[in-house]
Amino acid sequence: MFFPGFETRRVAGAGADIHLRIGGSGPPLLLLHGYPQTHVMWHKVAPMLARHFTLVLPDLRGYGESGKPPSDDAHLVYSKRATAADMVAVMAQLGFKQFRLAGHDRGARVAHRLSLDHPQAVQRLALLDIVPTLTMFGRMNQAIASGYYHWLFLIQPNGHPERMIGADPDYYITSKLGAWAADASVFTPEAVAEYQRCFRDPACIHATCEDYRAGAGIDLEHDRADLDKRIQAPLLVLWGAQGQISRHFDVLGCWREKAVNVKGLGLPCGHFLPEERPEDTARAVLDFMREAAV
Repeated sequence: MFFPGFETRRVAGAGADIHLRIGGSGPPLLLLHGYPQTHVMWHKVAPMLARHFTLVLPDLRGYGESGKPPSDDAHLVYSKRATAADMVAVMAQLGFKQFRLAGHDRGARVAHRLSLDHPQAVQRLALLDIVPTLTMFGRMNQAIASGYYHWLFLIQPNGHPERMIGADPDYYITSKLGAWAADASVFTPEAVAEYQRCFRDPACIHATCEDYRAGAGIDLEHDRADLDKRIQAPLLVLWGAQGQISRHFDVLGCWREKAVNVKGLGLPCGHFLPEERPEDTARAVLDFMREAAV
């Protein structure tokens, strides 16, 4: 339905089986989705990118149809380090020891960690609509907490967010999409239905909460330990000029503190760039990624 001509596969990651689509031709480009979505969020940009790259579109561990391994008290199983290791293992099994990488939202956080832990694998990197996790928590104030309340809600213990989301997951998905997009009408009914279907699974709700719990704990430990590390790959940063991240942060300035070679721009949309402005997003990613594709 979403990716005609693409092949569906299930590949062993570093600790979870990963469901993915693969298609197109050319150098490999790994695309990582965000919350509360799946690889389907790339369905509008994939046809444009697939003309020039072999696209690999996985569901992150805990999301969509990918494995949802039991967590642990430290949430290490859902750390960005563990999820990044999945992606490196998957790409190696597909025959790609080096690749270009783009991530949105939580997928961008995985991509950031992957670029630090496996710098030899990442040829070029694009991060969509985030600032570093340490920056987010370090500058948290009332305005940011109001816009990103889910960061604080999802990390609550004892299954509280799981039970609340599980009471009406369809409403939860539509409310999240509507709150973060500049225009909620951009989401196709088929994509929304797929996001809702996945979130009706209690295991998915729990695993994605664990992702955020890791983000507020073990991920911060890893990030503090790597304060002196910089992203070595050329970095493109894109953000929604009408979204929360642009409202509260100098996005490009934040990433200039974390990377040796960075450029970027804001697009006229909210948080969901690949679905709100697919042509602009695809063009920016394509132009950047092709600089090293010749």
